[in-house]
Amino acid sequence: MKRFTIHPRSRSWKWPAVSAAAFVLVLSVFLLVLEDFSQDTRQRQRQALETAVNRSILSCYALEGRYPQSLDYLRQHYPFSYDEDRFYIDYRPQGDNILPEVAVLERGE
Repeated sequence: MKRFTIHPRSRSWKWPAVSAAAFVLVLSVFLLVLEDFSQDTRQRQRQALETAVNRSILSCYALEGRYPQSLDYLRQHYPFSYDEDRFYIDYRPQGDNILPEVAVLERGE
């Protein structure tokens, strides 16, 4: 009788493969969520910068009676800060009493 004989278990390759596949799946979902979060953060930063520029423009008009003729003038007298490596501000003055066109663009777009 071989009732008490110990047989070595056959190691299956299925469990490590399933574990590796589950790890890759979880990692890819994490990276996708992280990228979405990062993109949302950049969008909010761009909107905040656009709001800051527009507030500075309106403050200049309220205090001086005219819109600023350049972005440099606006930055010197109504300071706001932003990451110049990440964003570009396209500032196009229209005249003293016409609101300038402002576009905040993310570099690399």
